[in-house]
Amino acid sequence: MKRNILIIALALVMATTSILFAQGEQEGAVQPASDNTSRNVPARLMPVPITVSPELQAVIARPLSPALRSVPKTNEEWRLLVAIKSEQDMPVLAQLRKLFPVDIETDIKGGVKTYIVTPESILEENRDRILIHLHGGGYVFNGGETSLGEAILMAYHGKIKVISVDYRMAPDFPFPAALDDSVTVYNEVLKTYKPNHIGMFGTSAGGGLTAATVLKLRQLDVPLPGAVGLGTPWADLTRTGDTLYTNEDIDDVLVTYDGLLQACAGLYAGTHDMKDPLISPVYGDFTEGFPPAILTSGTRDMLLSDTVRIHRKLRQAGVDAYLQIFEGMSHAQYILVFTSPESREAFQEIARFFRSHLGK
Repeated sequence: MKRNILIIALALVMATTSILFAQGEQEGAVQPASDNTSRNVPARLMPVPITVSPELQAVIARPLSPALRSVPKTNEEWRLLVAIKSEQDMPVLAQLRKLFPVDIETDIKGGVKTYIVTPESILEENRDRILIHLHGGGYVFNGGETSLGEAILMAYHGKIKVISVDYRMAPDFPFPAALDDSVTVYNEVLKTYKPNHIGMFGTSAGGGLTAATVLKLRQLDVPLPGAVGLGTPWADLTRTGDTLYTNEDIDDVLVTYDGLLQACAGLYAGTHDMKDPLISPVYGDFTEGFPPAILTSGTRDMLLSDTVRIHRKLRQAGVDAYLQIFEGMSHAQYILVFTSPESREAFQEIARFFRSHLGK
């Protein structure tokens, strides 16, 4: 009994001390010097969560891929890796097209290759609306038809036409090639659709590029889209953000910043400052009419912090921004585990958001 009381008393003292330190910080008091800028977390087992669907549980239970820790050393090796990944992704694309039937046509808009993805049926309210899709892949991967997974799912679940931009990528075309292509396609679409009837969306690098495109359009004084979807956006290419550390080796998809992710960041940014808002849009200004946004992430996503940080900046700027976080989900798994109920729910929420904001 006495031992329990002592433990409670000690806890109260520690809590009170924490409050006093917090008050001291607010009042500008001098704080004790400390060299402890990080915390040593002991190794521990991470159970597969029972709070997610069986489909997602099966993916989480798989071992992590060691491939993300290796980095190509030459442009030729990069191109080879891109080609290998594209070949591996083609059977997945075939399965997607079988499960989620849509019509796909190739088109050129302003010199930029695009794909027009049309569902079997379009909602009446969406007939004069269009979505522009910017794919993910670290600004290096998922070019050509392998970029279409998210566009197919969005067109199918949203019952709306989607234009997917096959923008130029590193290593051959670093920043600002991708941004130039997305702006070009948007300006071409503006010739046919009213700006408030156009939505723009993407995941990972595509989410970051979506935000950067809006910032660039505003610089150019071009009418902005009616709404955007920022899926787990790579909004900061530097290693800044809590979950880049706390979710490292927990995220099934990105796994670690050191390795392929960091290399992709350097390859895309080239000689430019990675904190340039057109590269890392979290450092941009979201006031002055930034469109309504829906943001999507998961509790195991290494880019959860990127998503949260850009969401807070949007809210601080007075933007109508909606944040949806999925239990147990790693980076972009609402696209990758496309047969899961979480995937269906994510895209239905995004589709609902676009329906409620476009054309207003």
